[in-house]
Amino acid sequence: MKNSKNLYLKKISVVMAILLTTVISCERELSEDAVFAEFGSNAEIYTDAPVGLTDQFFTSFDPNQGANTQGFGTDNNEAYLGSSSIRIDVPQPNDPDGGFIGGIFLDRGQGRNLTGYDALTFWAKGSTTAIIEAGFGTDFSEDKFVVGTKNVVLSTDWRKIIIPIPDESKLIQEKGMFLFSAGTQSTGGVGYTFWMDELKFEKLGTIAQPRPSIFNGEDVVQTAFLGAPVPVTGLTETFNLGSGVNQTVNVAPSYFTFKSSDTNIALVSERGVVTIVGIGSAVITASINGVPAEGSLTVNSGGNFDLAPTPTRDPGTVISIYSDHYTNVPVDFYNGFWEPFQTTESADFIANGDNILGYTNFNFVGNQFANPTVDATVKSNLHLNMYIPDNIPANLDFLISVVDFGADGVDGGTDDLRQQIFFNSSDFVADEWSTLEIPLTLANRSHIGLIIYENVNGSPLTDFYLDNIYFYE
Repeated sequence: MKNSKNLYLKKISVVMAILLTTVISCERELSEDAVFAEFGSNAEIYTDAPVGLTDQFFTSFDPNQGANTQGFGTDNNEAYLGSSSIRIDVPQPNDPDGGFIGGIFLDRGQGRNLTGYDALTFWAKGSTTAIIEAGFGTDFSEDKFVVGTKNVVLSTDWRKIIIPIPDESKLIQEKGMFLFSAGTQSTGGVGYTFWMDELKFEKLGTIAQPRPSIFNGEDVVQTAFLGAPVPVTGLTETFNLGSGVNQTVNVAPSYFTFKSSDTNIALVSERGVVTIVGIGSAVITASINGVPAEGSLTVNSGGNFDLAPTPTRDPGTVISIYSDHYTNVPVDFYNGFWEPFQTTESADFIANGDNILGYTNFNFVGNQFANPTVDATVKSNLHLNMYIPDNIPANLDFLISVVDFGADGVDGGTDDLRQQIFFNSSDFVADEWSTLEIPLTLANRSHIGLIIYENVNGSPLTDFYLDNIYFYE
């Protein structure tokens, strides 16, 4: 069976609190006057110091994902109010400590009741104009109610940032107080500094006209198969702020109420995953707090999923990365979710007992096997099967890169080698498995540790499946 890992962020176990109830006696019913204990509703996150956060309140993104852990601190010479602010030094892409910076602030206790607020707010300024990501709801546990935007615009003066809460009634015990991520894509690779102050939740009362959407507001039609999951993507909500500006945020599926027009054909979970259970067509729609979402998904189920061709090569001549037909080498991840630039999400599934790698909302993704790397010196080819559902984009430009980490065995070292192979629309047929045989031309392939798949040159491919990824003689 496959060694499948998804390292989005390093998980930290969190002990969830149990609501306390008052029992009058073991023989009496619970009194109508008895109430559930509420979690604290402290709105402040950081003023002149962290408020109610974990002792190490800044928890960095995983350095293995390329995150820099050195650029976080406080500054007693810059503040919007009071005497200090949070200072973030954004590294350049080639910084040896990591090419971007990000972190999460966690509540020290059992979580906070945020049902009395309608927005996360903070003040920010930069040493230059730049764009960062910010939000809340990431708690290293379930991450059920994450909200954020990748388009927080920094100016060189203090500006108030407002991130609306889609449905505050959901946030009765939230631990993820704040999230940010910053790189240099908006500054042309030049590092910079920015400051944040007065982080808090507020009841502004000026957030209006909520407009939720799924699939970015489009009506999507997709072929589906029995047992194969179809994730609902493009989940956003747009609000009109008191300033008149429209603010769009990315919204976790758990804020939505999903509905299937025919539950004998398609079921949809709280996490926005559609499971096909019958043959026919069904329409998936959604709403937030009673407001219908723009966009829909029509799934057309034709039955069972056709499996990729069964490999016939001698196992002794194969180094398998992903296949049920061979023994796989240790794999770090099939989707590392490289923040902050990657959008690709996993949609893996099992069809007729065979495991399939699924990718959706695709821009790029990697399969890493660095512990240990693979010695493919005597292997001449890379094989993989790829399936593109529904249609092949006419301008498809699909890039596969095979990366050898060199003698140091480290990704990003000075001796890395990379082979790039391009495929276009003529290499694929919609709704069929294509077999890609790639001759290896790397001068050194004794420390291969990564295969990267990329959409390039404006290619609009969004979804595909992979199986039987292996090197062979």
